[in-house]
Amino acid sequence: MSLPKLFGFHLILMLSSFWGTAGGFYLYQAFDCIYSTKDYSDMVYLESHSFNKDVFLQFNSTLGKYVGFTEFGVKQAENWNNDQAIIQQQKAEVDRLCKHNAQIDDSSVTYKTVKPKVMLSSVKPASGRHPAMLLCSAYNFYPETIKVYWMRDGKVETSDVTSTMELADGDWYYQIHSELQYTPKSGEKISCVVEHASLNKPMVYEWDPSMSESDRNKIAIGASGLVLGIIIAAAGLIYYKKKSSGRILVPN
Repeated sequence: MSLPKLFGFHLILMLSSFWGTAGGFYLYQAFDCIYSTKDYSDMVYLESHSFNKDVFLQFNSTLGKYVGFTEFGVKQAENWNNDQAIIQQQKAEVDRLCKHNAQIDDSSVTYKTVKPKVMLSSVKPASGRHPAMLLCSAYNFYPETIKVYWMRDGKVETSDVTSTMELADGDWYYQIHSELQYTPKSGEKISCVVEHASLNKPMVYEWDPSMSESDRNKIAIGASGLVLGIIIAAAGLIYYKKKSSGRILVPN
C-alpha cells in the first residue's frame, strides 16, 4: 500500500488600495498548480481572481475556460472566453508555469527521501492482570508523511494502540512512536509495519517474545565482557612470551 503524494506551489500577485482610515479594498490573483503523480499527467492550473477574500473569477485548465462567481465575474468570464488568444495562453500555462516549476521543485526537494530507522522494544512485560506493552519507534525519516501500524497473527490491530503524530526534530527529519498494549498468547506473531515514501514496500518488524529486553541487554553485556577478557588474556600471553624469549639462562 503506497502513500498518496500531493504537491503544489502557490504564487500570488496582490494589488491593494486603501481609502480612508476605517477600511479598504483588497484585490489579488492566485496561481495554483495541483498534481499528485510523478509524470504530471493530472496537473491542474488554476488562476483565481479575488476581491476582499471572495473569488469572483477563476480559470480552470480542466474546464479550459473562465468561470464567474459574481455578476461582474460572469461578465468578465464571458468576455475572456470569447477571446481565443487569451484562452490558448491560459491553457499553455499548464506546461509553461506548472510543469516547468514542478520539475525544478521535485528534482531539488520533493522526491528526496530518507529511510526511517525503526526500533521495536518492550516497554512493560505482562504482570498478573496487567497487559504487556510494546513500543515501535521510527526515527530520522523524510518526508514527514508516514504510516505505522501493528499486525497480530496476520490481522491489523486497532484496539489498545496509541500513536503520536509525526514529530519534527528541527533538522528536517521526523520521528513517530506507536504503543501496543496486549496480553501475550503462546505462538502468536506480533509485528510493527512501516510505510514511507522512501520504501519500495512496507517494512515488517517482527517481535520476538522468547527473550525480554532486559535479558537481551544482559547477554549483550556478558558477551562484550567475554570478548574483552579474551583480548586481555591474549595480550598478556604475547607479552609473557616476548619477555621470556629475551632472558639468558646461566647454569649454576
